[in-house]
Amino acid sequence: MFRVNRRLSIAVVFVVVSLGACGDEATQPAPDAGGLAMSAGVATAPKGEASAPAFARVAPDAIARSPQATVADSTRMLIRTASVGIKVDSLEPAMAALRRLAGALGGVVGNVTVSAGEFQVRSATLELRVPSARFDDAMAGMAPIGTVEFSNVSAEDVGEEFVDLRARVANARRLESRLVDLLATRTGKLEDVLAVERELARVREEIERHEGRMRYLGSRVAMSTLQVTVSEPAPVASEPGRSVIGEAFKTAWKNFVGFVAWGIASLGILVPLLVFALVARWVLRRRKPRDV
Repeated sequence: MFRVNRRLSIAVVFVVVSLGACGDEATQPAPDAGGLAMSAGVATAPKGEASAPAFARVAPDAIARSPQATVADSTRMLIRTASVGIKVDSLEPAMAALRRLAGALGGVVGNVTVSAGEFQVRSATLELRVPSARFDDAMAGMAPIGTVEFSNVSAEDVGEEFVDLRARVANARRLESRLVDLLATRTGKLEDVLAVERELARVREEIERHEGRMRYLGSRVAMSTLQVTVSEPAPVASEPGRSVIGEAFKTAWKNFVGFVAWGIASLGILVPLLVFALVARWVLRRRKPRDV
């Protein structure tokens, strides 16, 4: 019994040490195999196993249904985002035009925020999600909607992170397979068997976490995000039934009357100062001959 428990403990230690050795090998892929797998979107498999597409297990449904913008389109995995501001004559037709543009490019409109108020310019912010292959078409489609006031485009390369995650998943799956084989031949104490099951649960949780991150990166690469803000011109304030030009003349007259009133009010300060200056000058002139 003691020999069996000792063998089981040695086997667990051997599996954990093997994971570290496999990690060093997987993080340094061969130039030809790694580059070919990245550009073609295919994950290399161990000897004796058939190769499968890299996203056959981790790609989201959106990528699978969007052949125009798959991650395999380029060896560089870029997350492209843009922020655009457009001045339009009317808000509702511009929002409808943005929805039509997104639909024509195979995308969707996500979050929509509309701002309006008595003393506020009416504006709306729409989040467009379009295939990455149609990103330039989406940017070109902004000009016919209105006057583009600003446009900011950014790109983030996540290819290195994706390759690292793929290597981590491959290592974790090898460890999972060895732990399953070890658990199938479980003998010895119950606590030793439970230790193997806990390690197996931890490895499977790590695999799910890495694959979830890979799915997230894949969806962000396949679909680009555009934050588009459309706003109307600031309205000219005027009460119903009154002319804007008439109101402007009234405002000018009020300003003129106010200026005259300010000048009259300032005489209460200027006149005493002028009298004081004249008296001081007269005194100085009277004292000057005495000094001579």
